[in-house]
Amino acid sequence: MANQSRRDFMRNSLMGLAALPLGAGILSKSAFADTLPRLDPGADQAQALNYVEVAADAADHPAYEEGEYCDNCMFFQAGTEGCTLFPQNSVEPKGWCQSWTAQA
Repeated sequence: MANQSRRDFMRNSLMGLAALPLGAGILSKSAFADTLPRLDPGADQAQALNYVEVAADAADHPAYEEGEYCDNCMFFQAGTEGCTLFPQNSVEPKGWCQSWTAQA
């Protein structure tokens, strides 16, 4: 009988340990990304990638083409308006930066 209890304990312990990363992901700050601050176009990284909040403002940039917006870029995260290039910030969906890449 004692062996059965030991097995139950070990199984439950291993299942609990396996679930820890999932719990940490759910409770992490990035899980609540809808509260991310909006990217400041004057920030160093934003300026390095020529980020603008209104895509039409980039019309004079050689890499810009009409119809390119953050919300149709592969780096955009629609649910949170986040961008993998600016992980600590959200971006304007109708913005643009020189790293724009079409969604697959």
